[in-house]
Amino acid sequence: MSAMKPDKRLLRQARPVRLPLALAVFLGMGSGVLLVAQAWLLSRTIDAVFIGGAGLTDVRPLLWRLSGVLVARALLLWGSEVTAGYVAGRVKHDLRVRLFRHLFALGPAFMAGERTGDLSVTLTGGVEGLDAYFRQYIPRLALAALVPLAILLIVFPVDLLSGVVLLVTAPLIPIFMILIGDQAGAVSRRRWKTLSRLSAHFLDVMQGLPTLKAFGLSRRQLETIERVSERFRRTTMGVLRVAFLSALALELIGTISTAVVAVEIGLRLLYGRIAFQQALFVLILAPEFYLPMRALGASFHAATSGLTAAERIFEVLEMPVVARTPAQGGEIPARLHIRFEEVTLTYADESGERTALDRVTFEVAPGETVALIGASGAGKSSIARLLLRFVEPVGGQITVGGVPLGDLPLEEWRRRIAWVPQSPVLFNASIAENIRLGRPEATPDEVLHAARLARAHEFIAALPQGYSTPIGERGLRLSGGQAQRIALARAFLVDAPLVILDEATAHLDAETEALIQEAVRQLVRRRSALIIAHRLSTVALADRIIVLENGRVAESGSPEALIAQGGRYSRLLAAYGGRHG
Repeated sequence: MSAMKPDKRLLRQARPVRLPLALAVFLGMGSGVLLVAQAWLLSRTIDAVFIGGAGLTDVRPLLWRLSGVLVARALLLWGSEVTAGYVAGRVKHDLRVRLFRHLFALGPAFMAGERTGDLSVTLTGGVEGLDAYFRQYIPRLALAALVPLAILLIVFPVDLLSGVVLLVTAPLIPIFMILIGDQAGAVSRRRWKTLSRLSAHFLDVMQGLPTLKAFGLSRRQLETIERVSERFRRTTMGVLRVAFLSALALELIGTISTAVVAVEIGLRLLYGRIAFQQALFVLILAPEFYLPMRALGASFHAATSGLTAAERIFEVLEMPVVARTPAQGGEIPARLHIRFEEVTLTYADESGERTALDRVTFEVAPGETVALIGASGAGKSSIARLLLRFVEPVGGQITVGGVPLGDLPLEEWRRRIAWVPQSPVLFNASIAENIRLGRPEATPDEVLHAARLARAHEFIAALPQGYSTPIGERGLRLSGGQAQRIALARAFLVDAPLVILDEATAHLDAETEALIQEAVRQLVRRRSALIIAHRLSTVALADRIIVLENGRVAESGSPEALIAQGGRYSRLLAAYGGRHG
């Protein structure tokens, strides 16, 4: 992607603000026109004083006009900068919102294959890197074409030779920008990749700091961060080196070209081949002729950085979203009868496509509690992701009360589900705010009631600030059992007809497990429930058990019937000690 050529995708992003962008260019062009008037008035004033011997009274009208032009030009420049700043702000805002919406549309399946630190840099520094591109580079690119052309049209009738010199030397600046631009783009891409890698690694280290300290690996990670930081420093210095080389080349070309004009005008003035005012007028305009191109070169580095960031931004935006069947306005029944019919699900990873579910068929009747058990990777969590519509099946069909799940309004359907994951995500906010994620409009009394049902009120009330206590990033100030009860409180607050539990009692002590088991028993009462069980103590709540193996249903039936069969479930139960809980 060349920095000299505006990226069409970025220009499309600027379509909603094309009028303010055109206004910024128009105001800049107006300033260029006033620059010509300023040069003419200044040359005429100096000519009148030094050649014509005029006094202050004689040139006062010219000085007043010159002052007016200077003030008007300053106002136009200010207006152009403000308008360009508005354009940059709007584009950044719209692009950031578009990125967030696309990431939400891609969903957890996409996020599982990405590094959070890399995406964070793209959403913040990447979008912010486009500020100088739209605020400076795009307007200056237009002015670099329009203002020199306008000056040429003025200079040619006044002094043909100077016009030819300006015309011949003008292309040197863009030629050098193109030559340096390829190297600048390559170095900027290396810098951006190093920054993304550094940010992602740093975030991983911060989140895993307790584990690293426990295994004595924190110093080794410190050395890794130091090594990556040094690489980032070297690439940054490389970018600055190219930027300074570009500035030097452009300034040198502009200065030499202006000097050529000054020399040829001076020689002709010495031999009386050109009038003083005419020579001074052209000489004043000569450096201004190169100024827009030099200003463009000054923002060249910012443009390169912006375009490098845009490559990653559009890489994310062009990620295809899994096609969803448009909702047909199907009515969601009050009592849910869910049926999986020959459902197949595959995931794409580095080794190719992996089958997570293979022609799975089962059902969950209204008010029934079904437990899914099986080894890790058997497909239990994939069934939950399908019901939440984080992923879509590649074969078969899921129906709710006979209506295809894809025909139901997505947001309405998700409001009918209370989901308690194995590792609940808690945000750096108060306990009440985290519980209220289940239903943002809930009253304090409803939050309190949900916490009591989840057996969480006692430990919350004992905290210094009660329900207003901040819980830290990812709930680090809470124990695993406390975090799990906050997630259960959310589920109680939602009061949804379908409950999906991904082993809510995993990794807990016996006392906390007993509390949560009692809360879960109350949560699934009179609701359809799907329990993903990694330990058989949770299976005691189930009306029916489905044993998954390698993405297929190996056994299905009531606990008593499966025990009588003496199959896989019976062997699992025997290995567990011969009892459910």
